Amino acid sequence: MPEPSGPAPAPAPPLPGSGHPAPGTGTGAGAPAQDTGLLAPVRAGVPAEEAVTDQAWLHAMLAAEAALARAQASLGTIPAPAAAVITRAAATTRIEARLLALAARESANPVVPLVKEFTREVAALDPAAAEHVHRGSTSQDILDTATMLVTAHALRLIRADLHRTAQALARLARTHRDTLATARTLALHALPTTFGLKAASWRQLVQDALTRLDRLLDGGLPVSLGGAAGTLAGYLEHATAAADPASYTEDLTLAFATETGLATPDLPWHSLRTPIADTAAVLAFTAGALGKFAIDVQTLTRTEIGEVTEPTRPGRGSSSAMPHKRNPVLSTLIRSTALQVPALAATLFHCLLSEDERSAGAWHAEWQPLREALRLVGGAAHTAAALAEGLRTDPERMRHNTGLTQGRMLAERLAAALSAPLGRARAKALLSQASDEAARTGRPLAEVLAARPELAAHRALIAPLLDPAHYTGAAAPLVDRALPRRADT
Repeated sequence: MPEPSGPAPAPAPPLPGSGHPAPGTGTGAGAPAQDTGLLAPVRAGVPAEEAVTDQAWLHAMLAAEAALARAQASLGTIPAPAAAVITRAAATTRIEARLLALAARESANPVVPLVKEFTREVAALDPAAAEHVHRGSTSQDILDTATMLVTAHALRLIRADLHRTAQALARLARTHRDTLATARTLALHALPTTFGLKAASWRQLVQDALTRLDRLLDGGLPVSLGGAAGTLAGYLEHATAAADPASYTEDLTLAFATETGLATPDLPWHSLRTPIADTAAVLAFTAGALGKFAIDVQTLTRTEIGEVTEPTRPGRGSSSAMPHKRNPVLSTLIRSTALQVPALAATLFHCLLSEDERSAGAWHAEWQPLREALRLVGGAAHTAAALAEGLRTDPERMRHNTGLTQGRMLAERLAAALSAPLGRARAKALLSQASDEAARTGRPLAEVLAARPELAAHRALIAPLLDPAHYTGAAAPLVDRALPRRADT
C-alpha cells in the first residue's frame, strides 16, 4: 500500500523471529496518498491493518535477509561477524518503501531493489559483510518467507480476537441457555428454540475457524528456501567444498526456520502454493463464520423483531438523514468482509496454476489479494469481538415473538401427539387445515382446534401442548454439550 505523504507512520510491531524492531521508511518524492481505509472501514485502525502495511512487509523482508545470514553463519557458510552486521543493518536501515515500489516496476518484485539498497547500507557499516548479503538466495525465497512472517503475525492477531469472540458468545449461551426464542427457517417462524442455542451455534463456527487457524499456524506456514530454480544450487555453491548436498540443504532450511520461527517445508514451494491456498481457505472460512453471526444479528435487530441490539456509544450507528435510527454498523462491517473475502480467496486459489519452477504472473498476483484478505478478516474479527462482548438481548421480546403465530408454531407437536388417537396421516392433515384457517382468519390455533368436533374428546390432550416454552426439544442440553466446562472459556 502506498505510504503517506506526511510523517512516516509508527513502526509495525516486531515480527516473530525477527530479533529486531521495524525499520523506518520514507514516502519518496511524489508519493500518492496512503490507502487510509476510507473505503474499507472494517479494517481501518485495527491491529491487523498495521500488521500488513508496506512497512510491515519491508520489515519482514529485511528480517528474512538477516535470518538467512544468521542461518548460514551457524553452518559456517558466511562469517558470524558478517551475519551480525547484516542483522544490525536490517534493524536500523531507512530504506524507503515508495522508492522500492517504483524501482520494482523494472524487476516485477520489490526484493531486487531491496537487495541493492540493503547491500549498500551494509557496506557502509562493513564492506566485507556486504559480500554476504543475499548469499546464494533468490527474490522469491525472501519475499515468500516475508509473506509467511507477515501472515503468521496477522493470523495471531486474528486468533486473539476470535478467542475473545468465542468467550463472549459462550457467556451469552450460558446466560440464555433456557431463554425462549423463535427458530426461523426460510425466513419464517418454525419452532421454539432458545437464544442460548443460537449463541452456542455462533460460537461453534468461531471455534471451527480457530481450529483451522491453529492448524495453519502449527506447521502450515514455512520458510521459502529453493534458490533460483528450486534446487538450492546457489546456497550449495557457497557452502564448503566438503558439504554434503542433502544434509547441508536440510540443515540450512532447519536453521532458517529456527531463526524465523516458521516451519520447514518438505520441498521448495516456489510453484507449489499450498501455504497460500491454505491461508486463503482459512481466511474465507473465518470470514464466513463471522458473517453468519453478523447476518443473524442484523435479522434479530430489525425493528419488527427487536430481540437483540448492538452495543452503542456516541455517534455509532447514526444516520446522516434520520435522527431516530441507530444502524447495526458492527454487523454491517463484518458482513461486508464475508462478502469480499471468498472472491479474494478464489483469486489465490487460481494462483495454484503456477507454471514451471517459477511463475511469471501467478506469484505476483497473490500479494495484494492476500494482504487485503488478511486485513479484512483482521478487521472483522476485531469487530466481532466488540459485537459479541457488547450485544444486548431482550428476552421479553423473544418470548413475545414466539406468540406471533398464535400457536401455529406448535402444529408439529400437536400433530405428533394426535397421531396415536387419530392416525398419523389424519392428524397431519387436520393440523394443516387448522393452521391454514388460523392464519387466514387471524384466530389462535387453539380456538380453531376447539371448534373442531372431531377433536372434542382430545381437548384435554391439546391444551398443555400449546406452551412454546415446553417444546424447545434438546436445545438446553445441546448448549451444555457445545460449551467448555470452564465458565471463563
